[in-house]
Amino acid sequence: MNHQIKANGMSESKLNNISEFIKDNYINTQKYIGTITAVYRKNSLALMDIQGFQDRERNILLERNSIFRIYSMTKPITTVAMMMLYEMGKFQLDDPVHKYIPSWKDLKIYKSGNYPNYKTEDSTTIMTIKDLLSHQSGLTYGFHMKSEVDKAYREIGIGRMESLATNQTLEDMINSLKDIPLEFNPSTSWNYSVSTDVLGYLIELLSGISFDVFLKENIFDKLNMPDTGFFVEKNKSNRFTANYLFNTGHILDQNAPLPSKMLGRHSVEAGAPILIDDPQMSIFGKKPDFLSGGGGLVSTVDDYLNFSIMLLNKGKFNNEQILSRKTIDLMTKNHITGNKDILSSSHANTTSETTTAGVGFGLGFQTLLDTSKNQINSSIGEYGWGGAASTIFWIDPSEDLITIFLTQLIPSTTYNIRRELRTLVYSSITD
Repeated sequence: MNHQIKANGMSESKLNNISEFIKDNYINTQKYIGTITAVYRKNSLALMDIQGFQDRERNILLERNSIFRIYSMTKPITTVAMMMLYEMGKFQLDDPVHKYIPSWKDLKIYKSGNYPNYKTEDSTTIMTIKDLLSHQSGLTYGFHMKSEVDKAYREIGIGRMESLATNQTLEDMINSLKDIPLEFNPSTSWNYSVSTDVLGYLIELLSGISFDVFLKENIFDKLNMPDTGFFVEKNKSNRFTANYLFNTGHILDQNAPLPSKMLGRHSVEAGAPILIDDPQMSIFGKKPDFLSGGGGLVSTVDDYLNFSIMLLNKGKFNNEQILSRKTIDLMTKNHITGNKDILSSSHANTTSETTTAGVGFGLGFQTLLDTSKNQINSSIGEYGWGGAASTIFWIDPSEDLITIFLTQLIPSTTYNIRRELRTLVYSSITD
């Protein structure tokens, strides 16, 4: 199914090449079960391409209003919410985190040992709110599987997607983290982590209302995002996509934690992707106790497009000013200490939604610093992020451009679609 809208400053024939490329290389080969690709430029849709299935097992075709797990594309939304509180004067970026979470005042730095017996040392720096926003906090993710600190996260269940199906809360996570050492001194390195989940807790603390309610009242309602939330309502379940795992040809351990599945370490016979989350039996079918600001939201292409339009328009959507122009400018600058890129500042080469040289990190997004290092025909200042199920969005202010790609395949590193798509999109620009 191919829906095209007359392009604005883009070649329609080259935009059609995007559809054909995805169909030939990913849909017909069954690498992806279904995809939606949206390209928006100069205040209009240039492309809305919809291919494949929403649910392969039930033979349901993908539709424009199909609902996707966006995983880490939740992070920019959480960050926008946090920055709305910043504009209300609720905090400053250089505020110590322990100002709001007193139990974190004396967090230690990992030196040696294993869970729960560590040797630690005192921190030489203080974790700030900006460190959380820019992933320089010293926190981590259990699925990195690089260190004994990662292992502790897995043992306790911190930041795991399975937390969505347990009774763990944001406050439980905060209480658990106070007893686990940091990977490194805050502000000295970059590490993809549960930092954005901590922001969800702080949003509740600073606003005085539940995180999900804050998002709905201040972002989703104002941006006309009716299908975005922490679960799929029953009357919308017929629009929820199935989620799949890349098939490596190894034996699938059904009891393996989702982080292991996300890394593609468990599979069955080599071939088409394996169903790992049936939409009719999914944990996303009910409201979770753990409201993950780092990866818990579901959304649609039009909902996320509205969010992206707000960012591209410097915080404005229709008659709503969600954030100021100056705040958007601040968020999209590189905030990694020493103006380094992610690759050179990354702690222990940990996994994230990008590992490319020339890419920095702002407050909630990656930001492109050097196109020559990136070796793609993009623009300096382009920003965005991706999710674990191979979704991605990016915004290019200099080209007045938004691209959104939605699918459901774990892990996101399986194919090179993100770079391929950039090449195809930028090659379609005519003026």
